[in-house]
Formats: sequence, structure tokens, C-alpha cells
Amino acid sequence: MIGNIQKNTQKKITNQGKNFLISDDKASLQLNVIHGYLTGSYWSEGISKKLVATAISNSMCFGLYLNDRQIGFARVITDKAVFAYLADVFILPEYANRGLGTTLINFIMQHKDLQGLRRFMLCTLDAHGLYKKFAFTAVDSPQSMMQISKPGLYLTE
Repeated sequence: MIGNIQKNTQKKITNQGKNFLISDDKASLQLNVIHGYLTGSYWSEGISKKLVATAISNSMCFGLYLNDRQIGFARVITDKAVFAYLADVFILPEYANRGLGTTLINFIMQHKDLQGLRRFMLCTLDAHGLYKKFAFTAVDSPQSMMQISKPGLYLTE
């Protein structure tokens, strides 16, 4: 499949009488919305718009839209063969608690490029219940995991 042009994947859904669209089409992403949310989030407070754009360009990205307005986002960093990391998942607050996060994660987990992976990881402080629905669990052997962590990095730029 190397070198082939891949068709974007999308799905229309209805939730509480409103029609939403989930898509992996990067051209539809609204950088101002994504940056606006992420720069105020606990995990990327103060991140620059340039860094968000770089992260998007180097990831599989998923947008959730109501009409033409982006209301949700997630990205996956992956080799599409053995490993993936789910990051930057959000639904705008005015659309939260409607099951849209579950719908977005379901779309991602069913994506054809994310099947057969040996490991799929994420970090969360407050959404364990959401991810447990998709068989995410605590790390089996946290002592075997290592990281380089730089809290507040974006606040110094």
C-alpha cells in the first residue's frame, strides 16, 4: 500500500436530533478550534498554534463536526503496524455528556489503519470510564514503562 492515495473515511451520525459528521480528513480540521481548546487543556496548556499544526501534520487526525463547525478532535500517533498512541481527545464543553466522545473513540477504534496493533496506549487523568469501554486498561507492568516528562514546557515559549 506504500504510495497509494488513501480515501478519507467519514461517518454521519445523529445524536439528540442533530446530525454530526466524524471524519479523518485533515483538510476539514479547524486549527483555530483545536488550538483554542488544547492551549487551555491540562495536558498542553499554553501550546503554540505552530506546534499544534506540526502535531496534526504528523498524526492521524479525527474531527467531529456539527454542520461545518468542528466540535471534537482526536489524533493518533502510529506506525499503522504495531503501535499507536491516542492523544488530544476532546469534545467542546457545550457538547459534552451526550455520548459524542464515545462515538468519536468508536470511530477511531474501528478505523482500518488501526487494526491488528500489538499495543495502543493513551494517558488520561479523568476519562478512564470512557476508555474502559474500548478495552483500555491500566498498564500491566508500569515499572517497565519509562518517560521523559516536561510539565509546563509550553508555558515557557
